[in-house]
Parts: sequence; C-alpha cells; structure tokens
Amino acid sequence: MTNKIVFGSYVPVKSILHRLDPRIKLIMCIAFVILIFFVNSVLTAVWLFVALSIAIKLSNVGFKQYWQGIKPLFLIILITVAFQILFSSGGKTYWHWGIMAITYDGLINSLIIFYRFIVIITASTVLTATTPTFQIADALAWLMKPLRVIRVPVNQITLMLSIALRFVPTIMDETSKIMKAQRARGMNFNDGSILTRIKHLVPILIPLFVNSFKRAEELATAMEARGYDPNAARTHYRQLLWHVRDAWAGIDMMIVTVGLFCIRIFF
Repeated sequence: MTNKIVFGSYVPVKSILHRLDPRIKLIMCIAFVILIFFVNSVLTAVWLFVALSIAIKLSNVGFKQYWQGIKPLFLIILITVAFQILFSSGGKTYWHWGIMAITYDGLINSLIIFYRFIVIITASTVLTATTPTFQIADALAWLMKPLRVIRVPVNQITLMLSIALRFVPTIMDETSKIMKAQRARGMNFNDGSILTRIKHLVPILIPLFVNSFKRAEELATAMEARGYDPNAARTHYRQLLWHVRDAWAGIDMMIVTVGLFCIRIFF
C-alpha cells in the first residue's frame, strides 16, 4: 500500500469496496452527499460520520492516508469557514469591527460548512481511491443514459469528467512541487494574516494555470492527431456486471438513509 494518496487518485489495494460495481459506488456517493444537507443536529452528523468511517475502514486505505488526500484542500476550507464566521449576522454578537462580526449564528453556520466540506471531500475520496477513473466514467455514462433521449451529449460529458479526474492528481502533484520551489526561495506560507496568506497563493496559482492549459492543449493535439471522434459509437472492453454484494451495498445505503431520517424525526 502507498503511504500517501492524493485527492482524485486510485489506490490499488484489495478491499470490499474495490470489488463493488462502480455504478453502485457512484450512486452511494451521490446519495451520501445529498444526505449531508439533511443533517440538522449533532446526532445526525455523528450518524453520517460513523457511516463514512466504516466505509473508510472497509476501503483498506487507512484514515491517515485519507487525511493526506484532504490536507492540500484544507486551506481553502479554512478560508471559506473564516469568511462565514466574519461576515455572517444573527444571534448574539461576540465581536464587531466595521463590516466584520463574530456572532452565534455565524459560528454555528461555519461549523456546519466545515463539517459538510470535510465529509463531502472524504466521501468523494473514498470513491476515487477505490475506483479507477475509467470505471467512474463508465458508471457516469450508464447513469446518464436516459439523457440521450433529449440529445444530451453523454459521451462528451463523461469524457470531460474522466479527463478532469485524471488531471486532479497531476495538478495536486504540480501544486506540491511549486510550493516546494517557492519555499526553497524563502517563501513561508504559514506566516501572516489570512490576506497575506491569500497573496502568497498568487505565485502558486499562476504557474499552475499555465501548466494546466499547456497540458490540456497537448492532450487536445494528441487526440486530434489520432483522429478521435467524440460522436463515434463505442464498445467497452470491460463490461460492468452486477453481483449480490452490490445489492447488499445498496441495502446498506438504504439503512443509512432511513436511520438518518428516523433520527431527524424522533430525536
């Protein structure tokens, strides 16, 4: 097993989740993300967190490795939470200065946003860590099949999503390299106020965008050179097959859903 994973990367280990059909994993991930927005109390939050922790355990990847995958996005989460704390109104006011204020409602909303960010990113990481990119693309194509009736370009959409998922680990690796290069030049990303830290991101974002556009252009040129036709009919080398374990996984997701709404109603 690898010692470190990146958000969006596949981890080739043996586990129950790795053997599941990508379609049921995609459906479960979407359903789980939707359920997060129905969390309205500490009990419902704990219920979903326990369910997610079980999924992480079953993935055989490990909590520390998932944290390494979430860590690069943690600064963005903290900035979002900070804005929610400083610019929300309502409830008792604990601190006020100009247009900024720390209120009771702002603190509660920031905790909810922090929880949602962490759980959504972790749930998505469970999907990408246990499912190869091409399988996720196949599952998306299967899920979006009904949209072909209204002439939605399903193949093009799934291709774009597949390429985007493949690019995520590459972009994260490039971000890490650029940050190391900036640190070697004396840049310290941990010093200063929030505004100062945001300014420090500029030397990272500019070369990152340049490299991303360059890679996209090279990929487009390579696909054109090989005569790729996005509208051509395609067959699949690997066929998606439904097993009994996939049905049990769907039942487990239904239990999580029913349990969440029972807690909402009776507690």
